[in-house]
Amino acid sequence: MALVETLAVPENSDSFERYSRQVRYAPLGKAGQQRLLTSRVLVCGCGALGSAIANTLVRSGVGHVRIVDRDFLEISNLQRQVLYDEADVALGLPKAVAAANKLRAINSRVTVEPIVADVTHKNVADLAGDCDVVVDGTDNFEVRFLLNDFAHATETPWVYGGVIGAEGQGLTIVPGETACLACMLAEPPPPGATPTCDTVGVLGPAANLVAAIQSAEAMKLLSGNREAINRKLTVVDLWRNTLRQVDLSKLQADGNCRVCSQRDYVWLDGRRGSQSAILCGRNAVQLRPDIAQSLDLTSLAESLDDAADTFANQYLLRAETDRHTITIFPDGRAIVSGTDDVALARSVFAQLVGV
Repeated sequence: MALVETLAVPENSDSFERYSRQVRYAPLGKAGQQRLLTSRVLVCGCGALGSAIANTLVRSGVGHVRIVDRDFLEISNLQRQVLYDEADVALGLPKAVAAANKLRAINSRVTVEPIVADVTHKNVADLAGDCDVVVDGTDNFEVRFLLNDFAHATETPWVYGGVIGAEGQGLTIVPGETACLACMLAEPPPPGATPTCDTVGVLGPAANLVAAIQSAEAMKLLSGNREAINRKLTVVDLWRNTLRQVDLSKLQADGNCRVCSQRDYVWLDGRRGSQSAILCGRNAVQLRPDIAQSLDLTSLAESLDDAADTFANQYLLRAETDRHTITIFPDGRAIVSGTDDVALARSVFAQLVGV
């Protein structure tokens, strides 16, 4: 956990000059701004979505912004991850640390706390327990389902977001009031069932738009304007020029949701969640899903063709990138070669396969 830099906010009218344009927006006002200044938020993931979200919330005067991310910077991140530059890549900085360096220079009157870690059921309470709102900037469904469980168990509002290609979606979740992620999606999609940034790409403007939606929703919650939140799923496609709102209230009302209705927190209590192990002497990490899969390796290989050199037979699929080799077995087990860092191995697997 990185050292926290704490800076007091001056208690005089000059301290509001920085935020004067948003204070003049009547629904927010000075009272809402004061609530922002005393609020705490967790931004979970600091890639395309998370970096834009953290940037907006720090500029808006959220008093304490905690950023947690497990990944390191690569040159391909710069196309859409707005807080970073070539010097950060050259230094090999973790995203959370590079983001905090930029954000502290942008607004020295708030506290920015970077944490380089993988979010699991073992540490989520420490990361999010003292926060007023959690905002999703992750790239995998396991963490999202964990955040959803935690949010409902602790009655903490959170804002889900995702983007791929030119399409993105966002949903504000207030436990007990709105539909949750598990209402909309009972299980994470199996490996290869959904596209990833590495397989189909992503447009920076789509990420920025979804991040803007998420940031605005977080600001409503943090400023005490809960009645203004959007209670529907927002889906946008910048290439096809479409925007639609999906009402999920019936899913919440039907009483079948594992989380909302049954309060069964399988991800939070550790009954669900991938397992991993470092393979000694091999510079490799084995990742094992919590439930055995039955993967179609031929179809999965076809979906990965543009992102990696692949080879598949009935026993395994091997995908080679510039830095790593991923071997995937029909039961969902995978070995990531080229690293003995579990968090990095999980990140590489998520980027390529999508879970």
